[in-house]
Parts: sequence; structure tokens; C-alpha cells
Amino acid sequence: MTEKYKIYIPEEMRARLINDAELFDFTKNDGSVNLNAFLKELLVNYFDQYRETKKNLLDTILLDLSEYSSITDSDASAIADKIINTYMKSGEYRAGRNATITLTVSGRSLDVMRSIENNMLTQVSLSQYINDLLSSYLSISRSSREMIIFRDTFEDLNTAIKSRRIITFSSTSLTGSVFTVRPYMIAASKEEQCNYLLCTDERLGQPRTFRISRLRALYLSTDTFEINDEIYQELSEAARRNPQSVSKNIEAKVVMTDRGIHKFHMITKNRPDVERREGNTYYFNWPRRQLEDYFGRFGQEAVIVSPPECIESLKIFYGKGLNAYRKAQQNYKEKTLPEN
Repeated sequence: MTEKYKIYIPEEMRARLINDAELFDFTKNDGSVNLNAFLKELLVNYFDQYRETKKNLLDTILLDLSEYSSITDSDASAIADKIINTYMKSGEYRAGRNATITLTVSGRSLDVMRSIENNMLTQVSLSQYINDLLSSYLSISRSSREMIIFRDTFEDLNTAIKSRRIITFSSTSLTGSVFTVRPYMIAASKEEQCNYLLCTDERLGQPRTFRISRLRALYLSTDTFEINDEIYQELSEAARRNPQSVSKNIEAKVVMTDRGIHKFHMITKNRPDVERREGNTYYFNWPRRQLEDYFGRFGQEAVIVSPPECIESLKIFYGKGLNAYRKAQQNYKEKTLPEN
């Protein structure tokens, strides 16, 4: 059975939900964002947690009110409901609902909507309850939201890590490949606020990292493994500094202009840690790929002057960019030439 519900939410809230759905790879066959599939997963995985949080808050308020003998139990209950349903709402979104979403539910998500309709709407409308639930979800850090949406995956991974079981899975990042790994730990990227599985390839023994929201067909085998202390320390260091990469660090020197230094302070996403600084020269001990990706945005304002392999790599990168712009310029000139 399938049911459809019209829910009215602020446009800003809708935009943030679409952003999460896109980030967590909820897409249709044509590549567009599948907001409905994302919202169904959110409802199923977050409803119990939200309800429990709200109940604990209600119990705390009632306990505090019970200290006043002049307040009857029924009045205390009414006051507590009023506080939660009126004064505890998020003020992050402007008043007025200027966006409509049609929520199509079935199976477990339909069961959640029926539970809300039958038990949770004594003080608020269905739209308001869903608004409050979504606002509560969006108030949580992105890495924690990812844990909610992919709750089953995280539970299976934590089980595998604790029991040291070898696992297999596929990834949306590398279609057609199946990976067999030894899972060591989960870590969140500070800048991206995404969660990563740090592990070793079972066949090659090499450290690897996978973004958890992209894992599919996760399977826990009965085979177990022993923790390698050296690898554990290596992966722990990667988890602390930069969990989206387990590549070996390199020693690098970068010369920046004053404008480059300003950009370095402003662009914080995936920014490498500075080992030391001498004037406009900065020294880093960081994975090569991340250094090149980060400073590749700076152009002439920041130049990696060592090691040589970084110089060569970025020469090729900028050379391809230059060729692409020359081609675009030539195409533009040909299209704008007057006809004879």
C-alpha cells in the first residue's frame, strides 16, 4: 500500500534536505536528486530517536514542575506540552511555509506516518510535527546525520570492527568492483563532516579508505583477522588528520604570495596542517594527492616548489587547463566571425 502526504516546509529547509539527499547519493535513474527516497529513509531511521528525545525532555520538564505543589498534574502536563510544542521550536527558519513536498510512503515509512497520525498529533498538525522532526534532524552535525540515514550500515560496520570480521561490499564510487577488506575503524572528516571506513585490502594488504554513504551490498563474512599494530597506528594517524586519504605523507614546500596566504586562511576545507613557516614559504607533511588538490585552486598565488613530482603533476594539470581555454577561445572566435 502507498499513501501520499502534502507537507509544507520553509524553502530553506527544503534546500538543506535536498543538499543532504544529493550528498548521500539519493538519486533517480536520470541522475536527479531523489528527495522522496531520502525522506523515507530519514523517517524510518530517525522517528524513534526523535520521539525518545522529545519524551525525555517532556519527562524532565514534568519532574521540574512537580516540585511546585501549586501546580496540578494536569496543569503541569499542559505546561510541558506548551513549552515543547511552542517555545522549544527551532528559530533557524523564517516564519511562513513557502515550499510544498509530496511525501509518498509505503512499507516501513508508511508505518511511521500512521504512528505519527495515531499518536503524536494531540497538540500539533501533521505538517508541524514533520517540520519539527526535520528541523531537529538538520540541527545535528552532518556526520551524525549520515549515521542516521545509513544506520544499518553503521551498525554492521561497528559489529564487524568489534568482532574483527572480514567484510565485502561494492561502492558507488567504483561501479562494478567488489571489495574485500579488514575493517579497522570509522572516522569523520573535520572539513567535509563525512564518515569514512579505514581498512586494509584483504588481497593486497594495503591501507584503504571508503566513504560510508557510498557503500552498498555490505556483507559480514565468518572469517576473522588479527589486528596489525603497525597498520592500526598508521590508520589512526590518518583518521586524526585526514581520513579521506590513507596515502603516505610527503615533505612539501609551498611559496605563497600575500594574496595566496589570505586564500590559505580563508579556504579551510581539506586545508593541510602547516609544519612550519618561513616568511611566505610554508612547509607541510601531508598526502601528495590532497596537497595537489588543495593548492591546485590557487594558481600563481601558491606554488609547490618541492618535491619535483608535485611540480610536474601541477604543470600537467595547468597545461591541460590552458589547452582547454585556448580551445574554448578558438571556438568562440570561429562562432563570432562575420559571415562573408
